[in-house]
Amino acid sequence: MEMRALVSSCSTGNGGSDPISLTNGSPWITTVGGGASTMDREFPLTVKLGSSMRAFKGVSTTTVLSRTKQQFPLVCLARNNANSTDPTSFWENDISEAQRTVLPAESINGDKSAVEPGRNDVTVSEVDEFCKALGGKRPIHSILVATNGMAAVKFIRSIRTWAYQTFGSEKSISLVAMATTEDMRINAEHIRIADQFVEVPGGTNNNNYANVQLIVEMAEATRVDAVWPGWGHASENPELPDALRAKGIIFLGPPATSMVALGDKIGSSLIAQAADVPTLPWSGSHVKIPPGSSLVTIPEEIYKKACVYTTEEAIASCQVVGYPAMIKASWGGGGKGIRKVHNDDEVRALFKQVQGEVPGSPIFIMKVASESRHLEVQLLCDQYGNVSALHSRDCSVQRRHQKIIEEGPITVAPQETVKKLEQAARRLAKSVNYVGAATVEYLYSMDTGEYYFLELNPRLQVEHPVTEWIAEINLPAAQVAVGMGIPLWQIPEIRRFYGIKHSGGYDSWRQTSVAAFPFDFDEADSIRPKGHCVAVRVTSEDPDDGFKPTSGKIQELSFKSKPNVWAYFSVKSGGGIHEFSDSQFGHVFAFGESRAMAIANMVLGLKEIQIRGEIRTNVDYTIDLLHASDYRENKIHTGWLDSRIAMRVRAERPPWYLSVVGGALHKASTTSAAVVSDYVGYLEKGQIPPKHISLVHSQVSLNIEGTKYTIDVVRGGSGSYRLRMNNSEVVSEIHTLRDGGLLMQASFLPLFYTTRQ
Repeated sequence: MEMRALVSSCSTGNGGSDPISLTNGSPWITTVGGGASTMDREFPLTVKLGSSMRAFKGVSTTTVLSRTKQQFPLVCLARNNANSTDPTSFWENDISEAQRTVLPAESINGDKSAVEPGRNDVTVSEVDEFCKALGGKRPIHSILVATNGMAAVKFIRSIRTWAYQTFGSEKSISLVAMATTEDMRINAEHIRIADQFVEVPGGTNNNNYANVQLIVEMAEATRVDAVWPGWGHASENPELPDALRAKGIIFLGPPATSMVALGDKIGSSLIAQAADVPTLPWSGSHVKIPPGSSLVTIPEEIYKKACVYTTEEAIASCQVVGYPAMIKASWGGGGKGIRKVHNDDEVRALFKQVQGEVPGSPIFIMKVASESRHLEVQLLCDQYGNVSALHSRDCSVQRRHQKIIEEGPITVAPQETVKKLEQAARRLAKSVNYVGAATVEYLYSMDTGEYYFLELNPRLQVEHPVTEWIAEINLPAAQVAVGMGIPLWQIPEIRRFYGIKHSGGYDSWRQTSVAAFPFDFDEADSIRPKGHCVAVRVTSEDPDDGFKPTSGKIQELSFKSKPNVWAYFSVKSGGGIHEFSDSQFGHVFAFGESRAMAIANMVLGLKEIQIRGEIRTNVDYTIDLLHASDYRENKIHTGWLDSRIAMRVRAERPPWYLSVVGGALHKASTTSAAVVSDYVGYLEKGQIPPKHISLVHSQVSLNIEGTKYTIDVVRGGSGSYRLRMNNSEVVSEIHTLRDGGLLMQASFLPLFYTTRQ
């Protein structure tokens, strides 16, 4: 494991100007002074570079003096150009005077908070006072963000906002990111905005973000108070909370016992039955947990009765629950380990596939609820048995069980039914002493009005900002407050959610902590949801190629926020999507007073997204979905999108002639420089250029979706072209933009788009 520090500049000696001696090794790290005996010292050093903090371990150091004559351990330098071999090349324009600091050497073996960036005694005492005043057990000053991509970006931004509103400084809580080589190569956003990062091995997530042992080691090395797992990766691995607790580190999630009980699809269905939560017919419908038994741990013999182990057992179970049915892996998720079957033959063909996708996972059978809606309830639970249901969401637009469009609150079911969903979710969480954020998912029949428990996700969901908007609660911040041991009834945003005196937001904690009193969450009524929110996931998938994931560089990514539309992305212009990235790299949210207004605002927001690069995205395809009459009229179900895909319903595309003109101009502009170079080369040699080399005339051939086009191109001057095809002509011009893009303009003649060759 290697932790790197990136610093600006300094000099050795007693404020002198002697230059630092650089090694001939890595252009990223230079050893300054010291000898072999200092190479293995165990301490983290942190320094500020622009808006990013970096951490470092295991490099020899020397002590230098700052402008205030304090001694600092200096460690390394950083490049401003990834292709440069000059380690003295700095981000001079990105470093303010206030940021040109490294940490005092005496803080290395002292108090942990002293080595955290952007922190001082005032902010530390503020966090301590906040925790104590609100009845917490242990303050959290630093957090390891043990994930990447969208999850890491959202968490960091949410905690920054909360810290500023609560303590007056967005740096009150130190946030440490984990970074793989691939993430650094694409300039991942979560690395840039974190206070520090620690480099971890690259490759698949079992080497990094899903590696429990590595996460614990990183948490110890960076001396954080808590770890946030995000979603996916190790977020649902019960080994992580146990391993962190053994080291005295807070896990911002449920205890392992609750995670095992409810995070397991089979176990959670058994617990749901015991908690009087309706379930679909499944292979465990006949299994009953004895009354009075602990629901936290289900006896193995009871658990096994709900599983199927062979193809023959799966067929028998499907015949009992009825076709169509689902073969599901209890440890599956994200579309893996799940297959729909309609008859015995399909069970024989697909059962082994489910086993292979999630090796070792128990398998169960569940009846398919045809044309049902996927509804959710967001829960937040503290360490004292209090459980709050923070409104609801509808995530019925799915492709192969992956959510594409989310919205909230629920509008397809009566308010009485929504209330029952919330009460059932709360009973389920309380039955296993759940702590933290969770989502209880249901299937809802629009025909009968009945609902069935689907599963409980023991983590924060990707779509949680929908709840944040309609409930006005910062969920990552609430997770941190719960992690400190603060009861829900003391959290100002929760008090406001139930209409109880709160004196404002998180910044009012000094006033509310004095006047706050406990209340019964079973009896309290929450305020009505604020308007309606629609969310769309932006993915690097190609809708025209079966939604195949794509990767590569992103030259431009821009989005113009509106008062009712906002978005966040895991990459920026100049970054990219690497081969191990999740396909989702953006999330857009639109608010409206009604569902129709929220949808309209979302369409306008998506049309503001500009993405140019080597990837394909689902943006245009999703705009088409939002325009579909079934979606606008709220007549969708979980199989709606898959049926559209099966019928090859494609998004509206630009006219074919725009692709022809754009492609021809792009090819002509990129080849003209080479032609000019060849032409001049002949002249410099005193030779007459061959007749086939022309600075004026050229021919371009294109094959667009199986159709061949041949265009004659006549260059009229710098950036001026005439395109001729089928006795028609287009006059056009090109301007090269600063970022390398081409701005094209053309005047179309009526006959140009009437005939194709």
